[in-house]
Amino acid sequence: MKKILLLLPALLLSGGAFAQTDEEHPYMELARIEVKDNTYISKRPDVESRLFQSDAIEREIKRVSKLLKNPKLRWMFENCLPSTLDTTVHFRYDSEGNPETFVYTGDLAAMWLRDSGAQVWPYLRFANKDPKVKDMLKGTIRMHMMQICLDPFANAFLDGPAPSPWDTDLTDMLPELHERKWEIDSLCYPIRLAYEYWKVTGDTSIFDSTFIEAMQKILATFKDQQRKDGLGAYSFQRMTTRSTDTKSNDGYGEPVKPVGLIVSAFRPSDDATHFQFLVPSNFFAVTSSRKAAEILRSVLGQNKMAGEFEALADEVEAALKEYAVVNHPKYGKIYAFEVDGYGNHNLMDDANVPSLIALPYLGDVDPNDPIYQNTRRFVLSEDNPYFFKGKAGEGIGGPHIGYDMVWPMSIMMRAFTSNDDAEILHCLRMLISTDSNTGLIHESFNKDDATNYTRPWFAWQNSLFGELILTLEGQGKLDLLNSL
Repeated sequence: MKKILLLLPALLLSGGAFAQTDEEHPYMELARIEVKDNTYISKRPDVESRLFQSDAIEREIKRVSKLLKNPKLRWMFENCLPSTLDTTVHFRYDSEGNPETFVYTGDLAAMWLRDSGAQVWPYLRFANKDPKVKDMLKGTIRMHMMQICLDPFANAFLDGPAPSPWDTDLTDMLPELHERKWEIDSLCYPIRLAYEYWKVTGDTSIFDSTFIEAMQKILATFKDQQRKDGLGAYSFQRMTTRSTDTKSNDGYGEPVKPVGLIVSAFRPSDDATHFQFLVPSNFFAVTSSRKAAEILRSVLGQNKMAGEFEALADEVEAALKEYAVVNHPKYGKIYAFEVDGYGNHNLMDDANVPSLIALPYLGDVDPNDPIYQNTRRFVLSEDNPYFFKGKAGEGIGGPHIGYDMVWPMSIMMRAFTSNDDAEILHCLRMLISTDSNTGLIHESFNKDDATNYTRPWFAWQNSLFGELILTLEGQGKLDLLNSL
């Protein structure tokens, strides 16, 4: 029996953001196909339609697939790991022969600094096995640095000047910007990718004058948004019915006390913060600043700027210890999601990474940190207002999609940060049972009905699922995977 799943309206894809049509993006058509006659049909585009191909990655897909006994898991792995490469990576060389990579987020023809850095992350392990992959990653890093130099406050960019649905936003929009929401993590993900690329390949050619300029802008932006000398250079307002899509107080948001933390006007979900010191993103800023400092000092000899990054990291870390920890009556000391420096705090978690549950995944806290463990118990309970549990599954969502919508990203972060095989198995079962038999991971699904989901083409989630399976297999957990 063949079942057809109709796509959701474009306006549901990303909080009202525009989406491309099926004609413009043929891969969208693949989201309509499900399982025919109990046979798992590949959801990948035909070979000639794939945007980027790597022999090394194809070999790894075949190797791991042969090890996986569960046909549904194998099918989803084969579809998800290469999804970013197949459908979103636009790779080329510039006039001087330097690689450039523009990475769509999926159903939107724009490049988010965060999403693109996460989308290509699982392919770092292949950089020394395939020169094409190495160049693709190098091109992504180069593109990140050029985008940051263009505007360090922007979260998403167009591939050259073009119309944006957010041209009327009250902020300093440029013709190359898709959206200009200031999010700390937008500057952290590029550092994370560049640092790991360097550690994996030893290639320092990415650390050029554009990289140095980007680091100068990141440092200046972080300091500006500590708001020690006024409100800073950034403000944002949008004509909208969604309170999470704009900022109060003439675009500067709710007041913060300058205590050393960094303001993030928006969350990784692209939703507005309330108390603007977003704790997970400030943790990410600490580790990212230290990585930037290591590169600047050991590779580029930029000791002064390295010292400034190190001092910033120390200051933010000390402020997190003082202001981000709350004594919960049920869970003990936990990390708040947002604080304002005045003593106010928001106790919740959002599925988008960086998040509280994902802190060890990004290397921002030790997974055995007792405060993190208390926090983890809190965010995976119904005491977290955005933890939803129903007939289809359970996990963390957020206001971006709304009530009762679980994000698979939070389920994957739960698996990544767990040392309990039973919990990991529980997460895997939910992931392969909530795809609505599309073979791909969606943005979110209804806690009681997995056929009610958003964004059938969301490459970050697909990459993350592929990464999870590779990680578990690499950790020697093949028996766990095959116990499904």
